[in-house]
Amino acid sequence: MSTPEATPGTVRTAGPDGANLMALRDHNATAVLSRIRADGGSSRVELAAATGLSAQAVSKIVMRLTESGLITDAGRGPSTGGKPRTLLRLVPDARWAVGAQLGRDALTVLLADLTGRPVTVRTVATDMRRPPGEVLDQLAAEVALVLADLPRDRVLGIGLACPGPLDQRAGVLHRVTGNPAWSDLPLRDRAALRLGLDVVIEKDTTAGVLSGLGSPERAFISLGDGLDPGLGAGLVLGGRVQRGARTNAGEFGHQCVDPAGPRCACGSRGCLEALCAAALAAGDPQEAARLLGVGVVNLVRLLDLDQVILAGRAVLADPDRYVGAVRAELARRLPDPQWQRVSVEVAEAGAQAVVLGAASLVLAKVFG
Repeated sequence: MSTPEATPGTVRTAGPDGANLMALRDHNATAVLSRIRADGGSSRVELAAATGLSAQAVSKIVMRLTESGLITDAGRGPSTGGKPRTLLRLVPDARWAVGAQLGRDALTVLLADLTGRPVTVRTVATDMRRPPGEVLDQLAAEVALVLADLPRDRVLGIGLACPGPLDQRAGVLHRVTGNPAWSDLPLRDRAALRLGLDVVIEKDTTAGVLSGLGSPERAFISLGDGLDPGLGAGLVLGGRVQRGARTNAGEFGHQCVDPAGPRCACGSRGCLEALCAAALAAGDPQEAARLLGVGVVNLVRLLDLDQVILAGRAVLADPDRYVGAVRAELARRLPDPQWQRVSVEVAEAGAQAVVLGAASLVLAKVFG
């Protein structure tokens, strides 16, 4: 696995082991905040035990986070024989994050508070066949609406999820299937210019896999409908999100299932996405679900996953059919399904999974 990159702009203070002391301090604060968020409220003693930090270090971090307005006292916890401990909790409205999902025919914007709780969600029709500038103007208008009553200095930024292919590091789309006007578009910079906010962009399915906790070996798989027939996957392996060499991992729908099959919008023949789209267009969702199961088996055998999360309009319109078909294909095609157990479920956040994951990318500035 690659090591995390240094934070841009961080001052390096070399010690005997070359440690970055500034980054270490921020890492410790992140650990404390993450534990408070996970527990819903923690005492200083519990934070020290959970993070491995000294009581003195925790006290200093708590003081700094309290002064910044990120945490506050939450009353006393139950006594364990001594003096009841003061609990600490996040201040929900201390910071805000925006998530946005740019689909081929819909635009969703979500406002989340510091705890990650959705506060406002707006979905409007759009059309990626229009010039990108018009769609980005629409995005800016929707973001302005959800931020109308908030001080901008409390807004951490916006996470923007969109179809791939995508160079996430450079913030550039590449050869977007069916939408040539978006190809090679510097989406991150164009969006930041219009919004006046820090912007991070991500493939929609990668954002989806970050929308909730789950197995360290999982895939988030989204199948669209006839209006937006995309099929992709977001991957977490070894507990870390996987983006690949060009940050474009997860083109699940373009695995070739039938070399003599129909031509896909990407130019190849027999792609799983094209086959599922053809089945849906023919009014045969059971065949689309079966095909999806075949693709899932391929992915599970390749990566040894133990959790598959399903999402997308086609799935959400008939979840039992798709979950049942995928489970059936796993039982039929895995050589030892009793040993290689794989859970299959629908995304807990449903239609908001991708946009919620996009907001979580922004909250990562605080929680890591």
